[in-house]
Amino acid sequence: MTTLTIELPDNLVQEAKDAGLLNPEAIETMLRENLRRRAVDGLFAAADKLAAAHFPPMTMEEIQQEVNAVRQQRK
Repeated sequence: MTTLTIELPDNLVQEAKDAGLLNPEAIETMLRENLRRRAVDGLFAAADKLAAAHFPPMTMEEIQQEVNAVRQQRK
C-alpha cells in the first residue's frame, strides 16, 4: 500500500470532504473509474483512426490467413 500526499485548494478539499469523497475507498473508486474511462476513450480513438484510414474490408479468407500467420509466429 502506498501513502499519497497531494496539494489541493482549500475550498475543493472542503467540498470533497462534505461529499464524502476523501476516504480511501472513494478515491480508489474515482481513480479506477477514470482509468477505465480513459481506456475506453483510447479504444474509441483507435477505432476512429482505423475507420478514417479507409482500409478495404477483409474477406473471411484473408482474416483466416492473418490468424494462421500469427499462430505460426507464436510457435
